[in-house]
Amino acid sequence: MRQLIRNIAIFDGTGSAPFPGAVMIEGDRIADILRDEAAIDAAQADMVIDGHGATLMPGMVDAHTHLTWGSSVEKIYHQFILPPEELKVAAWRNARVLLDHGYTSLYSAGALGDQIEPELARAIAAGETPGPRLVPSTLERSPEGEEGVETGDVFNGRGPEAMRAFVAYCAAEGVKSLKLVISGEDALKPGSSQDILYTDAEMIAAGEAAKEAGLWIATHAYSPRAINLALEAGARILYHCSFADDAAVDAMAAKKDAIFYAPGPGVSVAALEANPPPHINMASMKASAAERLELEKTLVPKLKARGVRVLPGGDYGFPFNPHGRNARDLEHFVTYYGFTPAEALHAATMLGGELMDQPVGQVKPGYLADLLLVEGDPTKDVRLLQDAANIKMIMLGGRMHKSPVPEPLTV
Repeated sequence: MRQLIRNIAIFDGTGSAPFPGAVMIEGDRIADILRDEAAIDAAQADMVIDGHGATLMPGMVDAHTHLTWGSSVEKIYHQFILPPEELKVAAWRNARVLLDHGYTSLYSAGALGDQIEPELARAIAAGETPGPRLVPSTLERSPEGEEGVETGDVFNGRGPEAMRAFVAYCAAEGVKSLKLVISGEDALKPGSSQDILYTDAEMIAAGEAAKEAGLWIATHAYSPRAINLALEAGARILYHCSFADDAAVDAMAAKKDAIFYAPGPGVSVAALEANPPPHINMASMKASAAERLELEKTLVPKLKARGVRVLPGGDYGFPFNPHGRNARDLEHFVTYYGFTPAEALHAATMLGGELMDQPVGQVKPGYLADLLLVEGDPTKDVRLLQDAANIKMIMLGGRMHKSPVPEPLTV
């Protein structure tokens, strides 16, 4: 089917200013971009959608997603660990919530349950449940006996062979990106962000095995040493990196064409804003968040200036930072890191598409028709995307998830 979307301003994902035109979609792909009014009027389509002057842009990519962190704007969980059945329900719901809010692609940063995300990715791809394109992961791995992020005892163990076995398991399960927790987490154990949880030999073994299996590595890394271990292992994306020194910045810049970086401001800002009940002590989390944000105000602009691809994705899924608020990251990029709204959108679209390694993230012929129609101009005010009501159309692969045309009333 050929669909023509006209009377729109097109933000193509490159960071350039929106321009007037029309977009022709054929099947699941963008077939053409038309700028000439005569060509637009002459275009033949099975369906014509009038954008009424709204902005057409690529669907957004979240680079640091935890679908099994259960809380969303639709349902808040006050416990972090859920029963297996409820964990699956929450993940399925959260995938749909993110699509409802304009996220058409997700890169998983780890799960709280085994096998959930590969199953969900298959179900989404088969059209069995609504959700974005998903690079699935599994339980975050931290070494046995270390005070890292708690993952249970499924993916623990020391030594290079344990790492190779973990990678082999991930490959067999249909995982595309595995998550390694290299640093501790101050929010859980104050001072542990400087702890190193893996040896050089373990990280090298993981990197070699992942490369052989065709898998990507995502890393939780705070300190310069953790960053270097991630880079040596061939990590595709590094999270946080808040304590990077000049040498670590140089090392990341040297691999700018091979890596992505997601600082994750969403969870930090939300932690600082949170007003928990008296029996919940968030003092350590708030102190850690304030320190990280202050450091990242300098770090992120440095890395961006050096050509490192900096992506939104802010650890959503906590009760105080639920799924569905993910577009707040774009505002945080502007407020804390000095991005323009157009640069933040470029990071969430074109650069996110590069992370996914799929033809998404741009309004460009040949690319998948993952598109949003937004009331107003988000390149002027990126906060528009925080309100799902401003997103008039959500299209995934040429199929409508949210139609701009009201459904006819039936009597």
